[in-house]
Amino acid sequence: MIALIQRVSEASVEVDDEIVGRIGAGLLAFIAVERSDGEAQVGRMLERLLGYRVFADASGRMNRSLRDVDGGLLLVSQFTLAADTSSGMRAGFTNAATPEEAERLFTRLVELARSAHSTVESGRFRTHMMVQLVNDGPVTFHLRVAPEI
Repeated sequence: MIALIQRVSEASVEVDDEIVGRIGAGLLAFIAVERSDGEAQVGRMLERLLGYRVFADASGRMNRSLRDVDGGLLLVSQFTLAADTSSGMRAGFTNAATPEEAERLFTRLVELARSAHSTVESGRFRTHMMVQLVNDGPVTFHLRVAPEI
């Protein structure tokens, strides 16, 4: 499972001219599910999203997590993060999970996040979304939870 997280001062996602998710300060997380992902990766990714230290402490160092600052979390599915871009001029998507499996695991991530954190919003799976954000920093990290072998 892959996440591209951005520390934001605000973010929203719109589908068909309707805002379906909006947060203030917190994290916007674009999520891709890979073929080898399962429940273990969902749980581990949630731990990382809530615990990854990207917010400043009193000394200005990134030592505080989303959980520590009680910020918002906006989850947006983005299968293109699972693209193979190693050769050619067009991405390949053999590493991405099937749409059905990706939707199941993304939905599970949203459910678990909502039960573990106070402010969780999400986009809509398999729709064209318009995402707006104000990146704070800018701060952007690529997180990956690989399958256990």
